[in-house]
Amino acid sequence: MVVVGGGVIGLACADELVMAGHDVTVCDPRPGGGSTYAAAGMLAPGGEAWFGEEALLRLGIDSLARWPAFAASLAERSGHHLDLRSTGTVLVAADRDDLAEVHRACRLLDASGVRVEELDRRALRAAEPMLSGRVVGGALLPDDRHVNPRRVADALLAVLGDRVVRARATPEPDGVVLDDGSRLRAEVVVLATGATGMPHVRPVRGEAVRLRSRPSPARVLRARVHGERVYVVPRAHGELLIGATEEEHPADDGDPLPTLGGVARLLETARALIPGLATAELLEVVARDRPGSPDNGPLLGPVPGTGSARLVLAGGHHRGGVLLAPVTAATVRAHVDGLAVPPAAQAFNPQRFDRPNDTDRHTDRDTDRNEEPCA
Repeated sequence: MVVVGGGVIGLACADELVMAGHDVTVCDPRPGGGSTYAAAGMLAPGGEAWFGEEALLRLGIDSLARWPAFAASLAERSGHHLDLRSTGTVLVAADRDDLAEVHRACRLLDASGVRVEELDRRALRAAEPMLSGRVVGGALLPDDRHVNPRRVADALLAVLGDRVVRARATPEPDGVVLDDGSRLRAEVVVLATGATGMPHVRPVRGEAVRLRSRPSPARVLRARVHGERVYVVPRAHGELLIGATEEEHPADDGDPLPTLGGVARLLETARALIPGLATAELLEVVARDRPGSPDNGPLLGPVPGTGSARLVLAGGHHRGGVLLAPVTAATVRAHVDGLAVPPAAQAFNPQRFDRPNDTDRHTDRDTDRNEEPCA
């Protein structure tokens, strides 16, 4: 069995299949170096919820519930600390228009059974004293978590060991062919190639800035600041990840690079939200392409092939790759082994886009909802 793609999705699928007794090879020229490297690691289905995407919210809730056991097993087997935190997410609004959007999101979450506590200005600043005195209100999502995706990828690479081949692989009817021309035969090929090489998936570029600040917020902050969106994710040793940019790019546009305008917008919005960041140390600026799909949901399951190898897709996770890794791995294993597919994953069959009247064109909703890089 071959998994093509060594991001958090491909590695989690490979690990699940190995634990189920399968002989697995993972092929990727830079495992862990794609969108996983720039991901914020927000395990926050509530923070990502949007109208019309209730099925995706249910999938995220399912996967969030799997994360504690997934992380505990991975940490024990790898010896790596994943920096998994259960401090929740704070939604922040800087003005009345921003607050109207927060209230709208809260109504959706409440109707979906997600715990949410609306906060007035005083309660919001009590929850996060570093916030600007100009914020007007927000909400707390107490069940959200977050994790360091780079640590997760390192842990998965450690447990998979020499099953990971640092080479590019292209699916063929009976397996895959590597860049050097060698072939690996396989009964099953799992395609988890991120933003390229998968039907119905397009690259959506995001930028992120890594800082060090002491003190730093205790919780993930997802904010609207006069219409601009930003998130701030705390990590170990005073590190913070700041992101929110999103931009469509053609698949052949070359390696993603940060832009002056995108980074400046992130930093200006983050400083307006948390004035104390003016003295933070700048550690890293990165850009990566996340894998977008026509409905923002992943493609999970088999597709028709032309040869002896069964082809199973695990892609199109957009901003939710880290969050959805456990449920994706369970879904892929279910398809491979003929087990029951998790109910929340059944809506994400890859062939849903091949039905009449469906198109690969993304809707205006893609640019209306939270514009955030690889979560």
